[in-house]
Amino acid sequence: MTEISILLIAYNTRDLIRRCLTTVFENRGDVELEVIVADNHPGDGTKEMLEAEFPQVKYFDTGANLGFARGVNFAATKANSEYLLLLNPDTEVKSGTFEALLELAKRRPDGGLYGGRTLNEHGELDPGSCWGETTLWSLTCFATGLSAAFKDSMRFNPEELPGWERDTEREVGYITGCLELVSRDVWEELGGFDEDFWMYGEDADLARRARELGYCPMITPDAEIVHYVGASSPNRAHKVILRLTGDVTAVRKSWTGWQQTYALACLKIGAGVRGLGYEALAIATKDKKTSGRYWFEVWSRRDEWMKGWEPAEDRPVAAPHKIRPAA
Repeated sequence: MTEISILLIAYNTRDLIRRCLTTVFENRGDVELEVIVADNHPGDGTKEMLEAEFPQVKYFDTGANLGFARGVNFAATKANSEYLLLLNPDTEVKSGTFEALLELAKRRPDGGLYGGRTLNEHGELDPGSCWGETTLWSLTCFATGLSAAFKDSMRFNPEELPGWERDTEREVGYITGCLELVSRDVWEELGGFDEDFWMYGEDADLARRARELGYCPMITPDAEIVHYVGASSPNRAHKVILRLTGDVTAVRKSWTGWQQTYALACLKIGAGVRGLGYEALAIATKDKKTSGRYWFEVWSRRDEWMKGWEPAEDRPVAAPHKIRPAA
């Protein structure tokens, strides 16, 4: 068995995967690894590019667009390693990343899930490598607009973990799937991703289930990647809609009774507060490019994302649930 199997999900991402794999092999260090590419949309030349430039990579045509969660689960069945590493195609791996993740995982097996530090394309911190746990209080802050008004406050914006540069080792609520290491044993103990999630929300759900088993997801600053965020989303509104769809699904799996009703109401109200507020600001200032105006489209399409993701058993593999692109 190799030490790490890197799992990449392809969907019209040939050039992104080429750039990603170049950095993977340049910065692999002494780590024994294999790379598995599961292609959700063959035909863009990814297979041919890999055969010509990276023949050591294991390529699999999934046969349909499986989405992210099911695609990762599929790729994991092809892996032959002690650890699985989820990595987005729109990333570049920095030197020492694999060694740092392995060192942390072996030193702190109680972590269960491990991530690192992400930078944007300009080399600046992208805090989205991890998030704080979603709670009824954090949802209340979202609904009332407190998390937007006091973005730098840990009390009123706890999910974004403000004030921490991701420059220290720390336990977190959950780690995003752009860079996430998990041992095969823990992955199998958790049953992999919940396939009710098409994309977005599956990483938070995995961490929630891991914490219920006593694990504490962890970040190390010594594992670092560049993440070209949103390369697969046509615009900001579309990405937020996908994320809220995942959030709704996660809420329904996390809580029951009045807590679930309250949490869902917070998501809906929070989108409305932002959508109507930014739209009013744009009208008052006559500035159609007002920052945050995309929230009005998110709010206007609330009936779509408030349904959450269609359950996996009701979703034909070859014809998955679709969210129409934002206008």
